[in-house]
Amino acid sequence: MNIDIGGRIKLLRLYYGLTQQELADRCELSKGFISQLESNQTAPSLATLSDIFDALGTSFEEFFAQTGSSSPVVYKSEDMCEKEDDTGKMTWLVSTAQRNSMEPIMYEILPGQETPVDMPHAGEEFGYVLSGSIVLRLGMQTSKLRRGDAFYFKADKQHSLKNRGKSTATVLWVSSPPNF
Repeated sequence: MNIDIGGRIKLLRLYYGLTQQELADRCELSKGFISQLESNQTAPSLATLSDIFDALGTSFEEFFAQTGSSSPVVYKSEDMCEKEDDTGKMTWLVSTAQRNSMEPIMYEILPGQETPVDMPHAGEEFGYVLSGSIVLRLGMQTSKLRRGDAFYFKADKQHSLKNRGKSTATVLWVSSPPNF
């Protein structure tokens, strides 16, 4: 298999509206090197490729993935995975999220119930309350949220959601990287 590394780098550079000089500056390389690389006249080291990929917002895996990837872009309800327990229902909205950067989950929390306490971990959490009201516990801090409110935090403290209301609360919860 022969991959046009230089051509793919050029396409990404142009997609992000960068000149060869701008990309070179971000990677501490010369404009001439970028030019030679894009025309496949030179081969970069793995360390140089890593710097270029960082500057272009991609990874080795994404860059070298086959075009026409088998991962879907649209997920239908029948593709989603659900888990119900005494606290409510979790629905993984993207079935392949564990392989991605984000994990979107729809959490329906029954009245009086609390999600399991999530231990501190690397990454960030975002949530949007679609219905009902919840209490977010983040370390020693608590915050009340209701429909239309959102939360966003670094996941470096224990955290959980509790429904103190009389009806089911529904929260769109996104963890990055995937944690559930």
